[in-house]
Amino acid sequence: MATLHNHQVPAAEDVVLEEEVVRTSAARKALAVLRLGFGFTFLWAFLDKTFALGFGTGAITNDEGARTGIDYFGDAAWINGASPTEGFLTFGVPAHNPFKDFFNSIAGDPWADLLFMIGLLGIGLALTLGIGMRIAAATGALLYMLMYAASVPLENNPIVDDHLLGAITLVVLALTLAGDTWGAGKGWAKSHLVREYPVLR
Repeated sequence: MATLHNHQVPAAEDVVLEEEVVRTSAARKALAVLRLGFGFTFLWAFLDKTFALGFGTGAITNDEGARTGIDYFGDAAWINGASPTEGFLTFGVPAHNPFKDFFNSIAGDPWADLLFMIGLLGIGLALTLGIGMRIAAATGALLYMLMYAASVPLENNPIVDDHLLGAITLVVLALTLAGDTWGAGKGWAKSHLVREYPVLR
């Protein structure tokens, strides 16, 4: 008869913290600044697309492409039924992109819009708070890699662009436990839930 083994939950004092991974205070603070910067980037993208705040969404431009005003909370806002994915996936995918048909086919689909916006908000909150960094890194890197795939062929470099660098950065932030400095990562890591399910770290 098979014996069931109880899953051992590590004690709070046995949890590995950032100080053991990144030895210098200056490096930990630099990683925290990087984490907060990326967190704000995701949160701002969510807010801008939700409410059309004029930073990419809701900007009014003239025929020359110069900004002439902002249609705050206008027709371009997600809350008013606009699609946050349609513009990029329809017009932002290069003509010679091998995945163009796929990306064009999902542009503006409600499920794609919802997943995209939940991703922006969840990743932004996790990075800003310093909790759930592993899930934020995985989902954020996936989002970046999808945007990377939609951008091929690249304009300024044959291989590397900001999406690829963003994906790498999120993985580094998770691996270095960057949520511990100027974030709630330490307390989160020591909670029973996270000790039992380390993927939530």
